[in-house]
Amino acid sequence: MIKNILNGIKAYIGAFALISKLKLWKYFLIPIIISIVTASIISFSAYGLSDNIGRFIAKIWPWKKGLDTFTSISSYIGGAMIIILGFMLYKYIVMALSAPFMSPVSEKIETHLTGAHKQEHRITSFKAQLWRGIRINVRNLFKELLLTIPLILISFIPVIGLISSLIIFLVQAFYAGFGNMDYTLERHFKYGKSIQFVKKNKGIAIGNGIVFMLFLLIPIIGIIIVLPLSVTAATTKTVELIRIESELIKE
Repeated sequence: MIKNILNGIKAYIGAFALISKLKLWKYFLIPIIISIVTASIISFSAYGLSDNIGRFIAKIWPWKKGLDTFTSISSYIGGAMIIILGFMLYKYIVMALSAPFMSPVSEKIETHLTGAHKQEHRITSFKAQLWRGIRINVRNLFKELLLTIPLILISFIPVIGLISSLIIFLVQAFYAGFGNMDYTLERHFKYGKSIQFVKKNKGIAIGNGIVFMLFLLIPIIGIIIVLPLSVTAATTKTVELIRIESELIKE
């Protein structure tokens, strides 16, 4: 697992150069706009809602003494929840809406790496790519919520909270990597087979997603470069994994 995570991270090496070599930057314009708009909406929402959530949670405190302290803690909890959920929503909205634009980019990278042409893959339309992107990301959003909400509550327990926070990060990384890999997988496998493929290679997905999540911590620049680099890295690694699996089947 650790080896695969590192391989997923190392796939980013050379991603920038590959994008430039294949002249792919122009294809990322609309996804970058989607990314900026989505991040802006979520950021303003988080700023405005954290105090409201804090005051709502504070209503459960029955005494006047300590109310201000409890309200401050509640606001912190509310802010933390908004930030974590905001990260989740951001990546799913961006990855789902960007699917029709990222799939052709992924295909160009695969053609460069393997020489394979479109007719050798499943042919999908703009509409089909968008629908698959929405379907995959809605599925992953609910899966991640089921895992993350209990972990958020546990994260406020001293010591144990540190481990819980790390697990939350890795869960988010896995599903981010999942989405990036699916831009390639949609040409090769149907919905169910793609899910099985990512589960089988979850270390690669986590490695890709770790860098994806770290990029989002970089103000402004992070949300601009995160999708181009993460999709390129995921494509190069996913193409390699598909090739290896095909060779094993032939044997």
